[in-house]
Amino acid sequence: MAFANTAGGTLLVGVEDRSRHVRGVADPLDVEERLANLVSDRISPRIVPEIEILPWRRTQALALQVHPSASRPHHLTREGPAGGVYVRVGSTNRRADVELIEELRRFARGEGFDEQPMPGLDSEALDFRAASESFAAFRKLARRDLETLRLVTDHQGRKVPTVGGMILFGTDRERHFPDAWIQAGRFQGTDKSRIVDRVEVRTLPVRAIEEAIAFVHKHALHGAEIGAVRRKERWNLPPEAVREAIINAVAHTDYAQRGAPLRLSIFDDRLEVENPGLLPFGLTLEDLPRGVSKLRNRLIGRIFHALGLIEQWGSGIQRMTAACREAGLTPPVFEELATRFRVTIATARVGRPMLDDTDQAILESLAGN
Repeated sequence: MAFANTAGGTLLVGVEDRSRHVRGVADPLDVEERLANLVSDRISPRIVPEIEILPWRRTQALALQVHPSASRPHHLTREGPAGGVYVRVGSTNRRADVELIEELRRFARGEGFDEQPMPGLDSEALDFRAASESFAAFRKLARRDLETLRLVTDHQGRKVPTVGGMILFGTDRERHFPDAWIQAGRFQGTDKSRIVDRVEVRTLPVRAIEEAIAFVHKHALHGAEIGAVRRKERWNLPPEAVREAIINAVAHTDYAQRGAPLRLSIFDDRLEVENPGLLPFGLTLEDLPRGVSKLRNRLIGRIFHALGLIEQWGSGIQRMTAACREAGLTPPVFEELATRFRVTIATARVGRPMLDDTDQAILESLAGN
């Protein structure tokens, strides 16, 4: 059921968890029937998995494959739809809370939280001047464009802001979304026992991204290389990787969650960027390096794309990874922790920085005397 609610998966019966030793099952046909009955009788709405008997040496195991379901959220029948919904987080099963259950329902309906109307407000709740300033470098914004961009929508004959519109340009956004801000800190050492600098970034998201990046740059300067002509600054965190990590966090945050803001933590050996929300349903950690992407907040994503913050769908993770590799760093690490998502960029070099075309041309000229 947890597989069906999230990204699917395969359950192997007859294989030990930790050692992965194949012990097999004594009567595979009987176990197959029992499995099918258990799944059918105890989960609602009903799930129909694919069950296959796998021969292995002198025994047999069973593989129960579950695909992501269009009927989610599924729940344990005996626990009911309010308390019996489980999701898969890494290698564990977690009981879904009210916010996560509602997100599962929106996902099944093909709706985004940031596209929903806010009926208690009117279009004046948006800061048109702030929106115009954000778009100034790209186009002149007219009030009718707010509707075209889905920052405003029709609701029962009235123009009201959408959730995404309020998050991006709301005049009183913190009252409605008190956790839509960035908490940034620089810690001494490799844990959070001693903080040496902190800042709360509560400006509108487009500006908050730049302020968060500036905070990282303030603390990420590792040193300088003194050449024959000029001094060249050397960063221990690749600026492009930092930018992608922060933009992705803001774009993919689950703003329906309450209790904690986005967090940016700088340590002596790494940068951590953490946002509320698991990966969008149907997406796994293994999909990320391959460029597979699903945007949780489609409205916010479209605005970021129009503002040049997002260049191409699904390319942010790959650009982040390439920037780390070119700087001689290990690839970024992606984790799901409880109901949050974290990106970690280590600062220790494991190889020599890659040469760009200009560097390579200079070396070839020198080699040719």
